[in-house]
Amino acid sequence: MQSKENLLVMGRITSVYGIKGWVKVYSFTDPMENIFAYTPWKLQLNGQWREIVIDQWRIHGQGLVAHIKGCDDRELARQYCEADINIDQGQLPSLEEGEYYWHQLEGLQVTTTEGVLLGEVDHLMATGANDVLVVRPCAGSVDDQERLIPYLLGHHVKEVSLEQQRLVVDWDPSF
Repeated sequence: MQSKENLLVMGRITSVYGIKGWVKVYSFTDPMENIFAYTPWKLQLNGQWREIVIDQWRIHGQGLVAHIKGCDDRELARQYCEADINIDQGQLPSLEEGEYYWHQLEGLQVTTTEGVLLGEVDHLMATGANDVLVVRPCAGSVDDQERLIPYLLGHHVKEVSLEQQRLVVDWDPSF
């Protein structure tokens, strides 16, 4: 049985496309077509894990469509709709020292340089200028305020420790 702990959601199969087993794909990768660099995809269907392989894909309008190997019928393709696309985390490229994937930062406790617990990273947002940490309160946090903190290493973000599950920020708790 597949362990969800080692999987990372990279996108979602949203609906069928055409009559020959193609599906529409919503990708969380940037650029969106990078989702096809990872194979196989692991889907949880009716409580069971299933691996699928994409044998063809293309950009369609503002999105993506793909053909699942061995699936040549619209009704057969329908079973995959609304399924998250998971991959093994080990498939991700290695990063340089001091670089992190967003999923590695999610769940880290966020403290100020003075040791005040602000909460934990719920998720990140891309804003165009820079990524933003969405910090939600947790047990022991200074208050129940959600904070948006720019993810600027060396400026607002002073330290990231995956081992200690902690992120230290230079941030005024009243913001």
